[in-house]
Amino acid sequence: MQKLNFSDYSFRFKNSENKVSVFDEIRKKFIVLTPEEWVRIHVVQYLIQEKSYPKSLINVEKLIKISTISKRYDIVVYQPNGEIFLLIECKKPDVIINQLVFDQIARYNLTLKAKYLMVTNGLNHYFCQMDFEQERYVFLKDIPDYELQN
Repeated sequence: MQKLNFSDYSFRFKNSENKVSVFDEIRKKFIVLTPEEWVRIHVVQYLIQEKSYPKSLINVEKLIKISTISKRYDIVVYQPNGEIFLLIECKKPDVIINQLVFDQIARYNLTLKAKYLMVTNGLNHYFCQMDFEQERYVFLKDIPDYELQN
């Protein structure tokens, strides 16, 4: 797989039926390794190892209802009180992060109401803080560490 713009993390792999899978610590199972999954698994390690977010507050690939349509978010991080703190949209490395990607995460966030957003293709990362009063997002250099958000 392609080298991404993250630190080097160690992963558990297995090969079954000519498909490589990687172990997801959050879902506690092996997931077929696709380019988008490669990005997602790196983001999870970034949250745990570099930002100190507890695994128990991270959720990966769950269904949400946007109006009457079912969609699947990539990663959310909860606050201890159950509110969603951070919503992350992962794309495979060859997907250009453009306005359409930001529109997608914004639509998801109308329902989820996360305070922070992250959009990444593994090479380029964008971090935003929501300003719900002004109905806009403010770009940041990074998301807060877990200790700083409490």
